[in-house]
Amino acid sequence: MSREAPWWKNATIYQIYPASYKDSNGDGIGDIPGIHSKLDYIHDLGVDAIWLCPMYDSPQYDMGYDIRDYEKVYEPYGTVADVEALVAACHERGMKILLDLVINHTSHLHPWFLESKSSKTSAKRDWYIWRPAKYDADGKRQPPNNWRSVFGGSAWEWDEESQEYYLHLFAIQQPDLNWENPMMRAAVYESAMEFWLRKGIDGFRVDTVNMYSKEQSLTDAPVIDSRLEWQPAFSMYCNGPRIHEFLGEMSQILTKYNAMTVGELPHTPEIADVLAYVSEKESQLSMVFQFDIVDIGFGNVRYNTVPRDWTLPLLRERVASTQVLMDGTTDGWSTTFLENHDQARSISRWGSEETPELWARSAKMLAVLVASLSGTLFVYQGQEIGMVNAPAEWDISEYKDLDSLNYYKFVQDLSGNDPAAMGAAKSALAHLARDHARMPMQWDGTPNAGFTTPEAKPWMRVHDNYPELNAKRQALDPKSVLSFWRELLRIRKVHPQVFAEGIFVDTDPLNESVFVFEKQDIRQKLVVALNFTSDTQSVNLTSRLGSTSHKVLLQNSGGNSLDSLEAYEARIYLVDL
Repeated sequence: MSREAPWWKNATIYQIYPASYKDSNGDGIGDIPGIHSKLDYIHDLGVDAIWLCPMYDSPQYDMGYDIRDYEKVYEPYGTVADVEALVAACHERGMKILLDLVINHTSHLHPWFLESKSSKTSAKRDWYIWRPAKYDADGKRQPPNNWRSVFGGSAWEWDEESQEYYLHLFAIQQPDLNWENPMMRAAVYESAMEFWLRKGIDGFRVDTVNMYSKEQSLTDAPVIDSRLEWQPAFSMYCNGPRIHEFLGEMSQILTKYNAMTVGELPHTPEIADVLAYVSEKESQLSMVFQFDIVDIGFGNVRYNTVPRDWTLPLLRERVASTQVLMDGTTDGWSTTFLENHDQARSISRWGSEETPELWARSAKMLAVLVASLSGTLFVYQGQEIGMVNAPAEWDISEYKDLDSLNYYKFVQDLSGNDPAAMGAAKSALAHLARDHARMPMQWDGTPNAGFTTPEAKPWMRVHDNYPELNAKRQALDPKSVLSFWRELLRIRKVHPQVFAEGIFVDTDPLNESVFVFEKQDIRQKLVVALNFTSDTQSVNLTSRLGSTSHKVLLQNSGGNSLDSLEAYEARIYLVDL
């Protein structure tokens, strides 16, 4: 890694979901002082920065992604002063801190929207996207187009007071901002960005970064599923005509503060389109999240699928597609991750929970996979101790996420509450729901897993396995998943040229059981061998290692044969060239 390279290129960033991390005052909700109290644990993990999911003032219809005031903190989480103290404490430990930047939409209770909806002649009317109704042949009022909200139903909501529809790509309570309006953009830059940049934060994770520019005709989306009244419309509002102009404006502000950005970039499958966002010469975003890997197994509607609907060749193909930006032919950069607040737990998706031994080994195997790929590494809270999905037998009443509950109701309405359809919906949610990542962090074996006081009622149920699976227990075990992650992150930092920057080569893309890949640098290469099954599998590592000097950097079992890998075994070899 050259000395001139920015800090984030060889970094590991730890994502925190404030409501579920650590409750400091016994009200059952995680908070900023709770995060502050765990900074030494985070620092000891070996990460370089933390990223906080939204902690802003919000009515919490969508867990803080509906912001009422960018310059205030959600009261149960703490105060602006608490965030300032957290920023200072991170910097004292040599860590950076990122906040979530949510600027495609606001809360319907934001003062801007309240003023916008007050009258068609309001000075802020054009700060949001308003359109008149359409009328069908029977004279019935209809929305302006057939777009489906990400959370289900029409993406348009009728406002009786001002007699028009407003656009909401997400929840009804999340009206979309109109980025065509320069005064609105200036207000966003000041209130959502510079207010916090002046307080010393080091950058932003940028929510839905490719949705700000909409094609102004707002025509109907193509009919993908004729059973649905409202159609998925990603092609109509992602990567719109002025998106790069808007990001260029934002970049001028970020540059003043030397702030980094990581953009959430869904529905952008072509690498040339991704590069337009992260090309160094374009100076828009530092990096993006591509969703090729984590979107495996989703149907045309997110949960319209069955559990574990994937094959290893498909996973390998998706891994390869995320590595192209770092193959030495572009000036772009990207990320490597398997979990975040919108994804189910990786072990429950691609690993094993059959036995404690296979759980631990598969957790370590998946850690090796994600940490051996090029790009900036992101680790989600609880991933470092191998947290898993909620038990399948939990009732739907334990699910809190708007997306999950909307999907369950959608299937109810579509099927007439058919038992088979509802069972399939529940099974899909038990596998892929966002709720699984949002369960409280498991700190120890005391009641409520040490997330909150034993007497408190957590905002969301703690996983039943916390007496056995918790951070305190693993910190004392040198062979634990947590100890493995600590060593893995240490090794990754020592060898940045092959870990963070190496060129990815898949050695056998069609193999359905074993994933062996190489990461190449000029002088060295990694050979990474992963068994994705619960059976011993044959491999030919001799041909990959050659006769040159090599050593095992890390492995998750005691196997040493070059001809086989044990169940869920993972090894990382460093080879001199």
